[in-house]
Amino acid sequence: MNVLIVGGTSFVGRAIAWSALREHHVTVLNRGQTPTDLPETVERLIGDRAGDLRCLAGRHFDATIDCIAYRPGDVDRLADALVDRGGHHVHISSVSAYDRPPVGATEATAAIYADDPALADQPITGATYGPLKAMSERRAVARFGDVAVVRPTYVIGAHDVTLRFPYWVARALRGGEVAVPGPRSGRLQYIDARDLADFVVALASAATTGAFHVAGPDPAAGYVDTLERVIDHVAPSGTTVTLLEPELVERSGLAGRFPLWSEPSSAALDVNSALALSRGLVRRPLEASVDEVAAWWSDRPWPTRWLSPDDEARLLREQRAAS
Repeated sequence: MNVLIVGGTSFVGRAIAWSALREHHVTVLNRGQTPTDLPETVERLIGDRAGDLRCLAGRHFDATIDCIAYRPGDVDRLADALVDRGGHHVHISSVSAYDRPPVGATEATAAIYADDPALADQPITGATYGPLKAMSERRAVARFGDVAVVRPTYVIGAHDVTLRFPYWVARALRGGEVAVPGPRSGRLQYIDARDLADFVVALASAATTGAFHVAGPDPAAGYVDTLERVIDHVAPSGTTVTLLEPELVERSGLAGRFPLWSEPSSAALDVNSALALSRGLVRRPLEASVDEVAAWWSDRPWPTRWLSPDDEARLLREQRAAS
């Protein structure tokens, strides 16, 4: 099978490319700006879906996997360039496309955001991301017909350009007193990029249609419990966890420095993936993801976007004072 991966060099796209390479010929399309460790057997097309996609002229593929459609216009430009030459279409979306989903929602019991044409060209923010992903899903169905739509929750693993999950692995490796925002009742679901990739390639290979949640565990795990598993697995002896009151975190202005924390909206991270599991999704243990990230991160310098040791120490002092 000849597979086109739109956005095939960074994190999720990279994982999909490596998975597809086991059995298929892979072509990746991107702007040529992201360093890649993909082998020379991968065909690289340079193009910009916001502009010039002439590199697709006359090309035929058995399947197209679109990893980077954030707006309906992105879908339109790809569809215009491929016409009917893209084969089976797999569209990577997000559970963020849902408008207030119920806890434990299946693909049939939750509704994605309604279309809002006024948002089509708005900047992508926390408020617009979900509605734009929903609009992109609908446009993919309208333009490509019988497609597969994949809705993951948080994707974790090595090569994560968002550096969300890697923060917690690196913080655990540093040891000491680790600040974790509460409450303990907060929920979290995740999927290893390699498991997501294998499932997406299987959908493309079988020309499977429909929407699928790709997340775990079911039901969602506790946010704090999950981070404690990370810490227990890789932290040095003597490492401890201190739970921070969520109100303290919000007041501090540092909430954004705690990756994967989504209070008070964590119900959006509790979906049911039974349908994907019935179609072959396999989810590796969290510890396997932790090991991969630890090996990949190694001794890299601490990014400025992460919570600094000084800020963490201040929060811990404030928590002790309030207790």
